[in-house]
Amino acid sequence: MADSAVRSPLSKYLPLIILLLGGALIFAVATLKPEPEPQPKAEAKPAEVAVVTAQPSEHRLSVHSQGTVAPRREISLVAEVSGRIVKVNPAFVAGGHIEVGETLVEIDPRDYRFAVVQAKSQVAEAKQRLATERGQARQKKREWRNLGNSEANDLFLRKPQIAAAEASLEAAKANLEKAELNLRRTKISVPFSGLVRSTNVDLGQYVGPGTQLGQAFDTSVVEIRLPLTDSEAGLVDLPLGMSVSSGEGPAVTLTGTVAGVSRSWQGNIVRTDASLDTRTRLYYAVAEVNDPYADSQAAPLMVGLFVEAKIDGKALENVVELPRKALYKRNLVYSVGPNNEIVSQEIKVLKVSKDKVWVSGDVSPGDNIVDGNQQYLAPGKKVKIKSSEQAPTSVAEDKNNAGAEEVDS
Repeated sequence: MADSAVRSPLSKYLPLIILLLGGALIFAVATLKPEPEPQPKAEAKPAEVAVVTAQPSEHRLSVHSQGTVAPRREISLVAEVSGRIVKVNPAFVAGGHIEVGETLVEIDPRDYRFAVVQAKSQVAEAKQRLATERGQARQKKREWRNLGNSEANDLFLRKPQIAAAEASLEAAKANLEKAELNLRRTKISVPFSGLVRSTNVDLGQYVGPGTQLGQAFDTSVVEIRLPLTDSEAGLVDLPLGMSVSSGEGPAVTLTGTVAGVSRSWQGNIVRTDASLDTRTRLYYAVAEVNDPYADSQAAPLMVGLFVEAKIDGKALENVVELPRKALYKRNLVYSVGPNNEIVSQEIKVLKVSKDKVWVSGDVSPGDNIVDGNQQYLAPGKKVKIKSSEQAPTSVAEDKNNAGAEEVDS
């Protein structure tokens, strides 16, 4: 009983003592542990970028377009006199080859021959009447002089009658010319050598003035209208507002398919349309090809054929050729500056192909132009240029290695 009474107060405070001792131990551990030494922050590793070296030089950038071959001269054959067709040239069929001055269709000429004979008779009568009046005038003049008078009136000297006879003679000659002209018009021909596109009449058919007989076109020259944008027009030495002789304008290589075989022809730009297309704002350059049906051609450049065109460009200074990936946001390139920082440079895009771009503007020789992945960069950011073993060479060096001399893409 006595021992129980002694332990009872100690047991009562034992949990509190344990709690205090535990707290003191935790406090000692927390306050007496060694402080960690501060470590310097690791600097971010600069991003590695591939670059190409800018090498501005002279370039001739060809321009590509397309169009349809059309004749330079095409006419409708129209009857100028009436009558029945009595002769038709065997070549006067669709696709027939015709020569300059060759009669294609002849209208019955008999009525017009009769008219020529009658007109000649009228001329002869008018000449005879004029001669008679002049003879009578001379006789009247002698009579008046014999009367001793120095002056005589015009009527007595038959001057009005002579003027009327002269006018009648001129009218008769004009009628003769008209009759002969109508007789010549019975034979229809063309003023060039070419091909017949279509015919509307045949032997025995009656035609009148204005009747369309057919269509024919000249085969000595064909032309192709080639649409160009404003930027494309700036790459070519176009004869704006003027015409040049064939062979003097920019050279054009035309490519098309004839009977399943790809063929090519050479031509030149000779003029442009008088105005821009108001709907599309495009320029239209007109290319001409001489003797498209000549035997010297590999195949005839047929009217109506759709062709692709490559127009030789003019010489442009300080043009930089870059990989397509070097172009960023349509008119920017990133370069690596002297402090290995990204520099944004605005440029003018002259031409873009599948894997190349040609630019001019704020690019200097030797600039290290970033080749791709610009979306991960920003102006002022530090970068590291990849080693020469990893980085691609400049496009200009690739072109020189390949031996290329002219841009054609």
